Amino acid sequence: MIYLLEDDESIRKLVTYTLQHAGYEAAGFERPSAFWAAMKRETPELVLLDIMLPEEDGLSVLGKLRGSALWRELPVVMLTAKNAEYDRVVGLDAGADDYISKPFGMMELLARVRALLRRTGAPAASDHTVGELYVCRDKHIVRVSGQDVPLTNKEFSLLCLLLEHSGAALTRDRIMDSVWGSGFDGENRTVDVHVRTLRAKLGAAGAYIETVRGVGYRFSPEKRSEP
Repeated sequence: MIYLLEDDESIRKLVTYTLQHAGYEAAGFERPSAFWAAMKRETPELVLLDIMLPEEDGLSVLGKLRGSALWRELPVVMLTAKNAEYDRVVGLDAGADDYISKPFGMMELLARVRALLRRTGAPAASDHTVGELYVCRDKHIVRVSGQDVPLTNKEFSLLCLLLEHSGAALTRDRIMDSVWGSGFDGENRTVDVHVRTLRAKLGAAGAYIETVRGVGYRFSPEKRSEP
C-alpha cells in the first residue's frame, strides 16, 4: 500500500490512478487528519508527501513520522512545487528519502517509487499490515505483534480472502466457494467453525474479523467487539 497526502485533487487522482494502474495499492488523502486516521488503521509501504498542505505542512508530518518508533523507517518521498535548492535540502535533512519537484512526469514518479522500494526492502504487494497484524501471502506468514501465528491452509486462505476484500461483507456461500471450492459438499457451519478458530489464534487481531448478521463475515480495519 502507498499513501499519497496531496491537497490538489487533480494531482491526487492522477498519481493514485497511475500507481494503481502500475499494480500498486494506493490511497490518496487531501488533509493530514485523514492521513493520520488511515495510518492508525494500516501502515503503508511508502508515503508520497506534499509540503504545502492545510492543517499542517508536510515537513511537520514528516517530523512526526520520523519521531515515531513505529514509522521511523517508513520510506517518504516529498512532492512539492518548490524547486529551490534550500527547500530540497530542508526536506532531505528532515528525513525524506527522496524529493520530486512539481511538475513531474508519471514515469519518473514510478521509477522513483520502484527504486526506493527496492532500496528499502519494503514488503511486497502481497503483504498486508493492519495494526498489530502482519500477513505475507507469498511466504505464508502471519504475525500478531511480531509473534508468528501458525495457521492451517484453510485458515490462512480464509484470512487472506477477508483481507483482500477488506471492508466488504462476504457471504458464507462466497467464502465456501473461494476457500473450499464449489465442489465441496459441506455445510455453512464449516465457515463459522473456522472463523471462530481463526479469531482465537489471532488473539487481539481476531477482533478485525466482524460478523455481519444474516450475511457472513468481513474484515474491518476498525476493531469491533462481538456482541
